[in-house]
Amino acid sequence: MWQNTDRTRNIGIIAHIDAGKTTTTERMLYYSGHTRRIGDVDEGSTVTDFLPAERARGITIQSAAITFNWPPQVDSAEDVKTAEAVASQSLPRSTLSHRINLIDTPGHADFTFEVRRSLRILDGAVCVLDGVAGVEAQTEQVWNQAADWKIPRIAYVNKLDRDGAAFGQTVREIGVRLGGWPALCQIPWFEGGRGNFCGVVDVVNLVGLKYASGGDGKSITTYNMTHLEAEEPALAQELRKARAALVEVLSEHDDAMVEAFLDAEEDHLAITPAQILSCIRQCLNAGDGKVIPVFAGASFRNIGVQPVLDAVNNMLPSPAERPQAEVSIGATTGYLDDLLAGRMIVHSSTKSKSSRQAVVPVVGIDKTLKGCALAFKVVNDSRKGMLVYIRVYSGTIERNALLYNTNLKQSERATNLLRMYANESVPVQSLEAGQIGVIAGSKYARTGDTLISCATNKAVPPSPLDQLQLRPIHVPPPVFFASIEPNSLKDEKDMHDKLNLLLREDPSLHVTQDEDTGQTLISGMGELHLEIARDRLVGDLKANATMGKIAIGYRETVTQTSRSNSKIFDSSARGDAKGKAGCTAAVEPYRSRTLMDEHSDNALQHEQDGNLVIVEAPTLDRKGRPLDDDCVSLPGHLTLNEVQSAFTNGALAALARGPGFSYPMRNVQVTLTLDPAKHIFGSDTSYASLTAAARLATIAAFREVSSMGGIAIMEPVMNVDIGADDASIGSIIQDISSSRGGQIVSLGDNEEAEANAQAFPREIDVSRIYAPKDPFEFGSSAGLDQQVNKQRSIKAKVPLKEMVGYLKHLRSMTGGRGTFTMSVDRFERMTGQREKALIAELRGGA
Repeated sequence: MWQNTDRTRNIGIIAHIDAGKTTTTERMLYYSGHTRRIGDVDEGSTVTDFLPAERARGITIQSAAITFNWPPQVDSAEDVKTAEAVASQSLPRSTLSHRINLIDTPGHADFTFEVRRSLRILDGAVCVLDGVAGVEAQTEQVWNQAADWKIPRIAYVNKLDRDGAAFGQTVREIGVRLGGWPALCQIPWFEGGRGNFCGVVDVVNLVGLKYASGGDGKSITTYNMTHLEAEEPALAQELRKARAALVEVLSEHDDAMVEAFLDAEEDHLAITPAQILSCIRQCLNAGDGKVIPVFAGASFRNIGVQPVLDAVNNMLPSPAERPQAEVSIGATTGYLDDLLAGRMIVHSSTKSKSSRQAVVPVVGIDKTLKGCALAFKVVNDSRKGMLVYIRVYSGTIERNALLYNTNLKQSERATNLLRMYANESVPVQSLEAGQIGVIAGSKYARTGDTLISCATNKAVPPSPLDQLQLRPIHVPPPVFFASIEPNSLKDEKDMHDKLNLLLREDPSLHVTQDEDTGQTLISGMGELHLEIARDRLVGDLKANATMGKIAIGYRETVTQTSRSNSKIFDSSARGDAKGKAGCTAAVEPYRSRTLMDEHSDNALQHEQDGNLVIVEAPTLDRKGRPLDDDCVSLPGHLTLNEVQSAFTNGALAALARGPGFSYPMRNVQVTLTLDPAKHIFGSDTSYASLTAAARLATIAAFREVSSMGGIAIMEPVMNVDIGADDASIGSIIQDISSSRGGQIVSLGDNEEAEANAQAFPREIDVSRIYAPKDPFEFGSSAGLDQQVNKQRSIKAKVPLKEMVGYLKHLRSMTGGRGTFTMSVDRFERMTGQREKALIAELRGGA
């Protein structure tokens, strides 16, 4: 097969849960010839939802990567001639067979992190919308996540065969809620204007595509403009309106379309499809989502999927057409192009008020760096072992190359490179930039790790390459946790080994050990997230273990200030190897960032998880030298940076476990002070002993505050976005504000959105959005029903404790039609009766 990146598409399928992502993916695989039968979500026979938990629940849990060719043809002697015709724009790009690397992402809010780590390796995305429900809460979330990476997106309105489907209404919602101008590339074809959904009309090529009723979607009858005017005059007239609207939208965003319109003597129909496709590509490549090409179909009825595949080839960019990836080295961020060209300057992480940040120019990287890739997915395959899916961003990753993991600081060889075609694999010798492949049998790589190959072929690359991070993302704090115990002592090691496999696949899971009880705790993003983790661990990986009840991950904080607590750590007292060091610590509430000017020149500040750690050495300068003759200097084997790093790690270890109920600490400022005369004991003082001393001193400060009653509990407060029919809004608001102690932030509907659009010219003006009439608009009763039961959204802030098990309650209030998404907004201190009730519950549980 070819190695041409111009004919490669790395795309994702994104949407709200149950919009039809997996069903659409299965049709794509079938029409490309990759599968011989169409998989069904309800039957559990889909290719991409292969986990038992996915098939049992009928939802996508892990993003699935799959490769196929569209159109389904191999290279031939005619391919060169066709390529020349495509280059001259006399034929569309979809005439040539392209390799499509497709990622089917989850839609459930609990797996938002899975979506984010999949999105960052994409060059384009297809957003699937439910034609009945319209733009739902999770649709907006994944759309905005894709916008963070400036990913070109097209919209596919699915399920137009269902009762109540409203293509026109959905198009208007796309403009209002997704913040872009819908550019209709297709309009739906209903028999007689009000009958069954039977096909789509291509606005770009001015043809109608009618699908055989009840068929597999391969039998399509094409109608040109003349035939449409003869058989469906109303539809032909609507097509003229749609073509004029498409040209108008594109003209507002690309001057080339204005010139083409003038050259065509202001005839909208005379503009060629090649000119329209070129303009759409230009608008999409900006990645700002201002122009949104819209397509129509019904994947379950096998209508409209092939034109979406053509649009992927024609409109979405190849890897070579996308901007360079973001990278970071330490605290410095930039772009891969700048790094390779030597234009990136690395700043040191040490800050002081009297000196500027140290800078290190990065040169010669292009000669040293042979290949750079991102591990975006890890799968445990029963036959092939651990499969690490990678996207190559620069250079080449070759078979048997020594790859350095910049996250784990470890090296291993890529002994087996594969290109995956669903469950089948093909060995390859190398993977070029822009390609997606698999490293089989990796021992260390995890989801999200950056892998680099260097010309030096050494285990550790030269600095600062060893700190290079590709497209780093922030992992949100887990808010649910559960205990997990082996069924017997002999199963404990096996359980921890399989937990490590699970963590490699999903880094948004966290596993910790309770020091007092010895319990293993697993934390995740939601109830379903932990339930799936349990199913994977016990069902798929066959670990002999039991998971306890899912609980909420609270935080502890301090409400008072401690005195300075000094502690000396002496390992010899415990019979261990020599190691002795001291530290002084004080803790206080942390409400806003402390100014560096309040501390000494060489003070180090480290902010993490809502806490601030300050390390001071008042008798030393920023290089670790004594400020006067009476001061003691550091021994030769220690530097001030090492001492500061050790103290910081010790404080962070203490912050991970509060003195009250062992929850992590939050909103705490820890000030650590080093006095070499009291805390350093010559060669006996090591990095590990300094870390231990800082931890002991910080714990002592916490205990002092705890003895004064200065420890409080903080609970996660969630941003909740609820979507429901208009008839259910009243009961939902009452439930949130009265029964659950939540705060309603906003109540959104289409009228409000339209009013906002009128008030702010920079927003989308709904009155200017073209959308064909929906079938229900021809009948008064159907129209009233649609108006009464239209979807509205509620945004609220609610304590997480009150949202446990909320989905079942919401469905009972809305007749099964309500949906919601939530994310952590902040941690808020509990007070009054709610705090007393929680403390009683925690102590009773203990």
